[in-house]
Amino acid sequence: MKRLIALYRTAARYELDDLLPPQQRPRMLSFLLRLFPVISVPDNTPRGERLRRAMEELGPVFVKFGQLLSTRRDLLPLDIADELALLQDQVPPFPAKEAIQRIEQALGRPLNDCFAEFDANPLAAASVAQVHGARLPDGSDVVVKVLRPGIEQIIDQDIKILRHVARMLARWSRNGRRLRPVEVVEEYDRIIHGELDLQREAANASQLKRHFQSGKLVYVPEVHWPLTCQQVMVSERIYGVPISDIDTLKGKQVDLKLLAERGVEIFFTQVFRDSFFHADMHPGNIFVDCSEPDDPRYMAVDCAIVGQLDEQDLYYLARNLLAIFQQDYRLCAKLHIECGWIPPDTPVAEFESAMRTLCEPVFERPLSEISFGHMLVMLFRTAGQFDMQVQPQLVLLQKTLLNIEGLGRQLYPELNLWDTAKPFLEQWLVDRYSVQTVSRRLQQEAPAILETLPLLPDLLLNRLRQSNTPVPIKSGTPTWFLPTAIAGALALGVGITLSNGGTVWLVCGGGCLLAALTVRYR
Repeated sequence: MKRLIALYRTAARYELDDLLPPQQRPRMLSFLLRLFPVISVPDNTPRGERLRRAMEELGPVFVKFGQLLSTRRDLLPLDIADELALLQDQVPPFPAKEAIQRIEQALGRPLNDCFAEFDANPLAAASVAQVHGARLPDGSDVVVKVLRPGIEQIIDQDIKILRHVARMLARWSRNGRRLRPVEVVEEYDRIIHGELDLQREAANASQLKRHFQSGKLVYVPEVHWPLTCQQVMVSERIYGVPISDIDTLKGKQVDLKLLAERGVEIFFTQVFRDSFFHADMHPGNIFVDCSEPDDPRYMAVDCAIVGQLDEQDLYYLARNLLAIFQQDYRLCAKLHIECGWIPPDTPVAEFESAMRTLCEPVFERPLSEISFGHMLVMLFRTAGQFDMQVQPQLVLLQKTLLNIEGLGRQLYPELNLWDTAKPFLEQWLVDRYSVQTVSRRLQQEAPAILETLPLLPDLLLNRLRQSNTPVPIKSGTPTWFLPTAIAGALALGVGITLSNGGTVWLVCGGGCLLAALTVRYR
């Protein structure tokens, strides 16, 4: 209750009540405005700045929530989203003594047994964890990330308050309901609790490293698993130039155009090749290996937040983006309905018209001047007017694309994302139906298909009975079905073995298939 009163008092001091229409303001907030008449900001301070300053005063959990809100440009007014993007997750470090105590408790042994050296001065401190430099007994330089003491209880407490505020907005404010505050808070709850599990972050880093192991696009530090658990993560220390330090990159004669283009390539490779992408690629998490200035390499840290898209989302995302840039708005409208992003009863012509109204002024400019990320934001914002449901993974995708595009254009202002994106998307759609891809999918699905085949007669009969369709079918499995099912299964097996060059199995499968067909048609 004490924390909730502090929240209301801060909202009153920064006059956050004017973010809502007068008739939709909570009575408690109006009461506290009269109770705490001292205002912390001048009358002409923009609303976005007042909201940002209030969140900074409320502490790190609200700062991180504001950072998440800043990515929801499909829901928030742009002036507020721009201001919230300025929030910085920087807090004073906690004492090294507490960090050491937490490390020893988590690992179950003294610090000296784990590290030959340990730097008591942290390299970085954030709301959830802080990072110290250290050296292993074998001489390897590492970084040690340790959770802030008591952070779990602080987050749980503030999440409860955010849920209360979200329910209040959803209940009392028409504008609040449109922003879907309850869903946004639940999304934040999932993300922030994911950051509390450093073992999960380490697993994400290992998978990302494995995906780029054979190339030179991006380097991910090696995790030292023997000293990693939920509260502590130990990984290889890297020495690179922060990607935002453009003067140093220029001084080292790094090819900034190539570096910017590689950032875009990394993004689309993660999304469409791996369906697994680093979703927190802001400047503080990206460094550059400048050892070969003509062939620079990205170095990524902090993999706590990752995004994943399933095959259907990837397919519809690729086709939607191509349709937009080909100005085929009717196809875009149909795809939105077909994939279930907007309700099936949405009038196609209305959505098509809305997309045309949005995009035509944009396409009057050269493609190199069009923000790919903001185009995606506007796409989702327009779809939101037609009751598009919140898609958490697409929100992470949108946020990551905005970060990559922003970084790329800081490095090379003439960066044209479409030059990289268009051939990538087209090739992905071609590869989706290639012999190799279809064969691989058949192999992956074959066990499930073979398990289901014997059940098909009963499943078919049950479905017909449930639909009350008057079809004259006798109970029991037809005598011809089993041989035919075997034939189908064997045909599938033959296709799979053929794709693998399995000559022996092909002969055996062909013989069994011939026998099954003989039984069927005798």
